[in-house]
Amino acid sequence: MVDGMQMEIKELVKQLAELESSKMYLDDFLLTWDRSDDEIAAVFKTAEILQNMRQNNISTRVFDSGLAVSLFRDNSTRTRFSFSSAANLLGLTVQDLDEEKSQIAHGETVRETANMVSFMADVIGIRDDMYIGKGNTYMREVAGAVSQGHSAAILEQRPTLVNLQCDIDHPTQSMADALHLIRFFGGKENLKGKKIAMTWAYSPSYGKPLSVPQGIIGLMTRFGMDVVLAHPEGYSVMPEVEDVARRNAEVGGGRFTKTDSMAEAFAGADVVYPKSWAPFSAMEKRTELYADNDMEGIRSLEKELLMRNAEFMEWECTESLMGLTKGKNGLYMHCLPADISGVSCERGEVSASVFDRYRDQLYMEASFKPYVIAAMIFLARFSNPSEKLLQLLERDSKRVF
Repeated sequence: MVDGMQMEIKELVKQLAELESSKMYLDDFLLTWDRSDDEIAAVFKTAEILQNMRQNNISTRVFDSGLAVSLFRDNSTRTRFSFSSAANLLGLTVQDLDEEKSQIAHGETVRETANMVSFMADVIGIRDDMYIGKGNTYMREVAGAVSQGHSAAILEQRPTLVNLQCDIDHPTQSMADALHLIRFFGGKENLKGKKIAMTWAYSPSYGKPLSVPQGIIGLMTRFGMDVVLAHPEGYSVMPEVEDVARRNAEVGGGRFTKTDSMAEAFAGADVVYPKSWAPFSAMEKRTELYADNDMEGIRSLEKELLMRNAEFMEWECTESLMGLTKGKNGLYMHCLPADISGVSCERGEVSASVFDRYRDQLYMEASFKPYVIAAMIFLARFSNPSEKLLQLLERDSKRVF
């Protein structure tokens, strides 16, 4: 490796060592607002280091063996492959837990499943985002089960849990989004005062989770940004997450406001994030119906929500709305896949021309997620992350020979 690049990476490692991230060791990453500012910064810094090392052909495989268990209770492309990429980057083998092909389908308990899949697991990644009050609770139940298994000496080690999206937060997505903004604006310090509009947008489907908008308002307010949450009447997110956003804004020196106007949210915005989600109250009702196995009620709710969505088809990210952004050149963001008008649907979240113009930036935004997940795993598995990274640099093993 070129000496100059090695010195640059060593400087990043030095900056990481100055951050207090010791509480992340052997801990889970479930909600961004459970982590300190230094811990959030440590994830960004570690992700940057791992990315630089890979780009400079330095192997970051710190595990000779071990499993990364993935459990996806909802469909996924980006996050599923990001988790696999992150695990592989560190030397872990991914094993998907398919509940339909496991004994879970025959009544196996959470405690038993968690222990049975964890004998040689270093990390468990879980996506469980569809039912209010269920997803994050399930993750904490798994966390408790593996803690008990480790305490009883059944498990040689307690695997770390990473939230790959729950009903409350999508930390790997919001952290990847934040890292994209940090790179785009040239540093975290440059986010202060920037306006980001997290707005609802029309979709011809129903039941999209609230965790992306909640993750965005729960994280971006920490950086002193002017965060605006926009949605039609009745499409509120969880009140407790709004409270998190307000507290973060007060501490971070930014603002958190709400509006029922997409145009008002876009006006003067540096960043816009138009994304559909289901109303919090409807998601609560949906959870109750599934618990009662009321399939007729679910079909009725779906019809009702689709009709409600159709009342707000004008909530679409168009060229005219983008013209209201700062300098008519605000950054468009989306977690993907977006509902693109005239492409993936007749009418959707964003016009084809806007999406096409920002396509490269959207893919760049998504590209940070594997490194964010790898950083979360790295910081949880090593008590001395900066020393371990220096050892990898000194080893200088080539990723590709």
